[in-house]
Amino acid sequence: MNGNGTKVPGSRSEIKGVLRKERYEYKAPWPVYGLDWSKRPGDKSFRLALGSFIEENINKLQIITLSEFAYDDPYHRNPNVDLVKIAETDHRYPITKVLWEPFKGGLKTPDLLATAGDYLRLWEVEDDFNNTSNTIGANNYTGTKADFNAPLTSFDWNEIDPTLAVTSSIDTTCTVWNVETKQAKTQLIAHDKEVYDVAFASGTVDVFASVGADGSVRMFDLRNLEHSTIIYETVNPHPTSMNATNPVPPSPLLRLCFNKMEPNYLATFHMDSLDVQILDVRVPGVPVAELRGHSATVNCVSWAPNHTGILCSGGDDSQVLVWNINGVQMGGVGAKPYNNDPILSYKADNEISQLSWSSRYPDWVAIGFGNTVQALRM
Repeated sequence: MNGNGTKVPGSRSEIKGVLRKERYEYKAPWPVYGLDWSKRPGDKSFRLALGSFIEENINKLQIITLSEFAYDDPYHRNPNVDLVKIAETDHRYPITKVLWEPFKGGLKTPDLLATAGDYLRLWEVEDDFNNTSNTIGANNYTGTKADFNAPLTSFDWNEIDPTLAVTSSIDTTCTVWNVETKQAKTQLIAHDKEVYDVAFASGTVDVFASVGADGSVRMFDLRNLEHSTIIYETVNPHPTSMNATNPVPPSPLLRLCFNKMEPNYLATFHMDSLDVQILDVRVPGVPVAELRGHSATVNCVSWAPNHTGILCSGGDDSQVLVWNINGVQMGGVGAKPYNNDPILSYKADNEISQLSWSSRYPDWVAIGFGNTVQALRM
């Protein structure tokens, strides 16, 4: 990636000798949307889970890895192929998000991942690359909430307690699940309109936040669900004689991502926006910084897993931009400084739909555009 000389912190060296290239590429047979790095150590750490997003009921979930790790016999390896498919299964509905289970130790534990779509589904990847699946919330409940089965827009898996997951839905709700028992712990009406994304605050099992079509970022605490905190709302245009009687609704917020090292900071962006907003939960109401570098709509954002001030964004301008906000004076009353100078940039061949920053190898970021996945060394 091109940059101004600032170095992103390096990664672990478990497979350093194998990673000789700056970029690895994989062509999927369908448009890629879901994307996540494995959290396991060793050669399994350079696995990626991919999910398709096809309107028809013919979607797929794939696992890919380096060709060096896919075959025991080196004669079966193709030197011209970077990443290869090692597992695939059907997934009827489009995959809105895929995540590997947070790794808590023990290589003999099941290798699990989850997908969101019609339900929250659990998958186990076995050594022989066969897949088994379970469904959370499928026809397990009766009553007025109709099996918790409104389409899911996103979910998050708690890194401190992997038995917990939280999902967001178009029916305005967020639901917290016990992954082991496949039972809902609680469901709450989180927003006035559709909820588009949800995430646990880093380092906690109790606090999570969500964004949605009502243009707000709301924080919840499982210890006190009677109240929520609105930490940011998109601003309506000032009323004029043209729109005073028919005001323009707030701009929806599409995604949010908590800083991995400093949970007081999170990133979000508006629908059809070129900018990324940095929020401080201790200073509600206004962004403490805005990142302005994209020339078309922002689609995805992720914080570095091992550095407080670095994050990455991707957009319809086919650009991947890496930002260092450590030099931005944040947190001043009423301040909203702008950062127009990313430290690294990369131009892909198509609009960036998704990105994932490896927690096991923090100098590697995976991006998805069209039917292509690329792993980039930062």
